[in-house]
Amino acid sequence: MTLHTWLLLAGAVLAVTGCASPGDDGQRQILDVPLQATRYNAGEIARATLVGQGERTGITFFVGGVPSGTARPVHLYSFIYPGRCTQLGSQPAWEMNEIVLATRIGVAQAGWRLNKWVEVPLAQLRGGRYSLLVRASPIDGGRDLFCGEID
Repeated sequence: MTLHTWLLLAGAVLAVTGCASPGDDGQRQILDVPLQATRYNAGEIARATLVGQGERTGITFFVGGVPSGTARPVHLYSFIYPGRCTQLGSQPAWEMNEIVLATRIGVAQAGWRLNKWVEVPLAQLRGGRYSLLVRASPIDGGRDLFCGEID
């Protein structure tokens, strides 16, 4: 990942999080979660921005790269698992895979974006020891590409 690509992703995250405000309970209603690349996608970067909106949470994934040979257009599957990335639960708590086609972003097409909604308050996600997981499509081996812990 080049510095230019990283700066584009960082700018996109800042654009989304720039208007952060505390909710009624005093907790931030916007949360930035760094996603760590797995061994199948080593050297790549990704982030997720979670935005609490009452009883649901919007999640925007910014993915800087996928493994070489990944089919185009890129399809990414996303999940919220109980547990930590080092020991995820056996089943996801929420699957967010109605739309899996990622949108190319950046002037130099620096990465991909994927927007999701989940019917759970952000406060519940923050307090429940959950992790976000991004997985390759079945045609690309269905391997875990990124994981990040929601704190």
